[in-house]
Amino acid sequence: MMSIFDEGPPPPCPASFNMAAYVLAAGRRTPEKDALVVLGADAAERWSFSMLEHAVRGTATGLLNLGLERGDRVLMRLGNTVDFPIAYLGAVAVGLIPVPTSPALTAFETERVIAEIAPSAVLRDPAVACADHSLTINLTRLRSFRDMEPAPYDFDDPNRPAYIIFTSGTSGKPKAVVHAHRACWARQMMFDDWYTLRPDDRLLHAGSFNWTYTLGTGLLDPWTRGATAMIPAPEAQAADLPDLITEHDVTMFAASPGIYRQVLKSEQNFGGPSLRHGLSAGEKLSRRLADAWRGATGTEIYEAFGMSECSTFISGAPGRVAAPDSLGRPQAGRRVALLGESGPVKIQTEGTIAIHRTDPGLMLEYLNDETETAGRQQGEWFLTGDQAIMSPDGQITYLGRNDDMMNAGGIRVSPLEVEAVLAEIPDLLSVAVTDVQLKADVRVIAAFYTAATELDETDLRAYVSMKLARYKQPRLYIHVPDLPVGANGKVRRQALQARFGGHP
Repeated sequence: MMSIFDEGPPPPCPASFNMAAYVLAAGRRTPEKDALVVLGADAAERWSFSMLEHAVRGTATGLLNLGLERGDRVLMRLGNTVDFPIAYLGAVAVGLIPVPTSPALTAFETERVIAEIAPSAVLRDPAVACADHSLTINLTRLRSFRDMEPAPYDFDDPNRPAYIIFTSGTSGKPKAVVHAHRACWARQMMFDDWYTLRPDDRLLHAGSFNWTYTLGTGLLDPWTRGATAMIPAPEAQAADLPDLITEHDVTMFAASPGIYRQVLKSEQNFGGPSLRHGLSAGEKLSRRLADAWRGATGTEIYEAFGMSECSTFISGAPGRVAAPDSLGRPQAGRRVALLGESGPVKIQTEGTIAIHRTDPGLMLEYLNDETETAGRQQGEWFLTGDQAIMSPDGQITYLGRNDDMMNAGGIRVSPLEVEAVLAEIPDLLSVAVTDVQLKADVRVIAAFYTAATELDETDLRAYVSMKLARYKQPRLYIHVPDLPVGANGKVRRQALQARFGGHP
C-alpha cells in the first residue's frame, strides 16, 4: 500500500469566476449582518456585509480611475486595519493583482520587492515604511474611493492571476508566489474538514493580514460562508485576547502556536459557552500547548498544514479521531502523496509531502523564476519540502522540513537572508544563523559569529533593525571561536543548535 490519499476531485470551479465576487456573494443574503468586527478595549468597529461590499466596489472604481488596467500589479503597504482587506478585494474585483506585504518590512527591503514585481501603484499607510514609487496612493485618498460608484466585477478564466504573496525559500531570497482566482474556490474543502465553518460563526483571528493564514482563515473564509470575521484592534495585546473571546461570544479562535503561547500565559480559564474550538497553523502545535488550551477553555485546537504555495490541505477536524501528534488527514477533494526519489513511498515510510498539481489551491508559478517553479515539481506532484509519514487510514505525522528554514512565531525565515545582512558588518568575520530552543515550546533566531573580539550587541541590533523586519532579526548574538562545517564546506546548523547548550 502506497502513501497516496485520493478520494475524488473537488467540485469544479466555474468557468467564469471572480474571487472577490465569490467571497462577498453569501453576504448579500444578510446585508445588515456584521461581516467584520474590529475589537477594541472600549468599543467595537462594525462593518455590515452591505457596507463591506460597497467599500470594496467603490475602491475598485477609484483604482481604475487612477489609470490602472486589468493585470496591473498593486503593492500593498498597509497596516493591520480594515483598509487592508477592502483594498485587497477592491483590486481583485476589477482584475488588478494586489501584492500584500508585511507592514514590518523596512524601506530597504521594499526596494527589492518593487524591483521584482514592478508595481503600477503602491497603496500606502504613511506609518508603514516603503521605498519611493512614482504612483503612491496614501491612506486618506484610498479611503475616499469607498463611496464612489460600484465597479462591475471582472469575471473571466479562474486560472488567471489574482494576487501575489511573498514567502522565504531556501535560496535566502523571498519568492513571489502567483496565485489564481481559483485559489479561493479551493478553500471550501477546509470548511467541513477543518473548521466546520457555519454562517452563524464568529471567528476571531490574531495575525497579520499579509499572512495567507490570517487573510484566508480570518477574513475571506468567514465572508464566503456568510459568517462574521473578528479581528483585534491594532493596539490590542495577546493578554487582551481571553477577555475578547469571552465578551464577544467568539465561536472559533485562530492563531499560530506562538500566539497561543502568549494567550495562555494569563493562566486563566476563559472561552464561555460560545467557543467551539481553536484553529492552529503556521508551525507544529505541541501537545503541551494543546493540553494547556484544553485546560483553559474546555475545547480542542485543530491543527492544519498548508503553505504559501497552496492553501491548507491537511487538517484535523471536530468529530474525527486523530492519532497522537498527527496533523490530521488530507481534506476531501485533495490528492496528496508522500514521495521518495522514485515516486510515492510505502505506507508508514518517511517521504516528502506533495500535493497534486491539479489542486485548485496550488499556485500558478514563482514570479520570474521558471527554474524554481520546475524544481518543485516531480511528475504530477508539487513538492512541499516537508517530511512526514502516512498511516493506513491517511493520518499524516509531520517530521519537519528537509531544509534549514527557521520559524519565527509561525513565519518561516531563511537563514541565508539574515546572514546576507549580517555579513556586511565590517568587523564580523563569518556568521551562521539558525533557530534554537530557548525553553520548552519556544524557539528564537540566533546569530553565531566569529570576530577578533566580541562585538557590541547594541550596535548589532541597531544595524539589523534598519535592514530587516522585526520577525527576521536575531534575538541572540553569540560570539564563537569558529563555525562547524562539513566536508563540503557548508555550515552545519544542527551542530550550532547542539552547541547552543549553555547559552540562555
